[in-house]
Amino acid sequence: MGRKWNNIKEKKASKDANTSRIYAKFGREIYVAAKQGEPDPVANQALRLVLERAKTYNVPKAIIDRAIEKAKGGSEENYDNLRYEGFGPNGSMLIVDTLTNNVNRTASDVRAAFGKNGGNMGVTGSVAYMFDPTAVFGIEGKSADELLELLMEADIDVRDLLEEDDVVIIYAEPDQFHAVQEALKNEGITEFTVAELTMLPQNEVDLSEESQEQFEKLVDVLEDLEDVQQVYHNVNLGE
Repeated sequence: MGRKWNNIKEKKASKDANTSRIYAKFGREIYVAAKQGEPDPVANQALRLVLERAKTYNVPKAIIDRAIEKAKGGSEENYDNLRYEGFGPNGSMLIVDTLTNNVNRTASDVRAAFGKNGGNMGVTGSVAYMFDPTAVFGIEGKSADELLELLMEADIDVRDLLEEDDVVIIYAEPDQFHAVQEALKNEGITEFTVAELTMLPQNEVDLSEESQEQFEKLVDVLEDLEDVQQVYHNVNLGE
């Protein structure tokens, strides 16, 4: 799974370079999670997950607090979670997760992004079956053997565990996210380079230089859309 971790790094590096955009997206996601349940991460598992991800992207506390206070204030602003699937150049596949208060606008924007950048929309299910929902953690300062022993002692099975670039990557079933997190925190591990639920491709494709440039432009355009929260894909972005 090493190449898949490289794709996660590429995605995170891209978002780190666009802090205002990623902060706005997290603000919306935090608001939705807090509004749909208790505005307290202790009682609201969905909110706790979003806040853990926000921490790895260094989202300022002021943005987090503002989103939670907005939810507490009884705002009538409502969002729908919608997923779009599509194809890029030469067999590349993409999943686009959105939060929107205007379904028609979002569908039109996503369709236009695909159509103008060498791709095309697919029907529901045309792509997602080639991806696996996965919990991913990145930890520095520990060896793979140490973490494997720790998880085994906590009676937690993981899909894979590898060490790369001084970071140990743990891949687990999505419903094991909080179990893995708690086992790590019980051992004093509270800082993660990545801690999120993602969609990992079962197989990756390599693109020519020209096709990859077109593909990366498609991803950039999609991620720039106001309503898009996450873009997953099956392209190997290289080392």
